[in-house]
Amino acid sequence: MSIAKRKAREVVERARSYHHGDLRAELLRRAEETLGKAGVDGLSLRQLARDTGVSHAAPSRHFRDKQALLDALTVAGFERLGAGFEKAAATGTFLERLRALAETYLRFAIDNPALLALMFARKNGPSAAIGEAAARAFTVPLEMVAEAQAQGEVVPGEPRGICLSAVAALHGLAAILGSGLVDATEADTLFDEMVGHMMDGLRPRR
Repeated sequence: MSIAKRKAREVVERARSYHHGDLRAELLRRAEETLGKAGVDGLSLRQLARDTGVSHAAPSRHFRDKQALLDALTVAGFERLGAGFEKAAATGTFLERLRALAETYLRFAIDNPALLALMFARKNGPSAAIGEAAARAFTVPLEMVAEAQAQGEVVPGEPRGICLSAVAALHGLAAILGSGLVDATEADTLFDEMVGHMMDGLRPRR
């Protein structure tokens, strides 16, 4: 075998010999790309192996079946959303942090519609990992609302219910913007109005 052919073969072998953790991350990255383009039905472990350049059996070392892959994508989505929340709520007044959290969720929803739909799909099943990831993701907004309530900046009530109402409103706005029902130039105005209405509803009645 010539040196050139040997080097070419080594390149191919390296591409097929991902480190254990790197392969899992690459599979998830490519799976999310496919999810965004073809939806859940377009995902398969066999096609994912071909796209990644590994053997058909390689993905099964990390995901026992397609549902396990979907569960892992869901967990990763909540982890990414939670990290965004932490960064958004790091500094500022309650209003500034609330606005930053809302912007973070809206951007995530617009940029990742297929992933977000998967994250909130009941067909994922009662996976403990998904439940824990979702709880961790919303820890920051829940704690922020509870803190604001203690300081008299937010009306009394269950923080979880308040957060769910806000998420539902943002989810709806993301759907409207993504559908093209309104012009993209109106996005900022609609967002500002939503945050304004949200704060009007959250402020204690004097």
